Amino acid sequence: MLNIRDAVPGDAERLLTIYSHYVENTAVSFEYEVPSCDEFRRRIENTLRNYPFLVAEKDGVIEGYSYAGVFKDRPAYSHSCEVTIYLDWHERRQGIGRKLYEALEERLKEQGVTNLYACIGDPIEEDEFLTKDSERFHQSLGYGKVGVFHRCGYKFGRWYNMIWMEKIIGGQHDAEQGQR
Repeated sequence: MLNIRDAVPGDAERLLTIYSHYVENTAVSFEYEVPSCDEFRRRIENTLRNYPFLVAEKDGVIEGYSYAGVFKDRPAYSHSCEVTIYLDWHERRQGIGRKLYEALEERLKEQGVTNLYACIGDPIEEDEFLTKDSERFHQSLGYGKVGVFHRCGYKFGRWYNMIWMEKIIGGQHDAEQGQR
């Protein structure tokens, strides 16, 4: 059974285990070094101050996580946020990601967020480090591509593009009713 709950700083070790695969073996994350557990715990704490950070547990084991963060650090952007998701490498394509994002989206709607943005590594040509799976996943959830930054990420001796994808989850009227 899948349970989605709020992350707590004590989840850092398991979440870092999930994330480290992406840092060490893929260009999904453009980080070169896996952060320390203390640093990852601080990232969770900082996110939880203003945004949801959710984990998905299957049979009591965390198999993925998703969170939101600042899109741009200006008050006028307060109804927009960036979203991120990582799943245990062996649990992809099981529906966990969709459920995590749906739960995150509901929480963000409650906070008055209207626009979601995902920053995604995009291969010039798919390779063993990066495919278009993340773009396809986001498209399946209603995100559309709104921008491409060409050859801006360099990892594993290769250049990668970065794309921005957007999903509108609320209307302007919703934002006008409750400024953040």
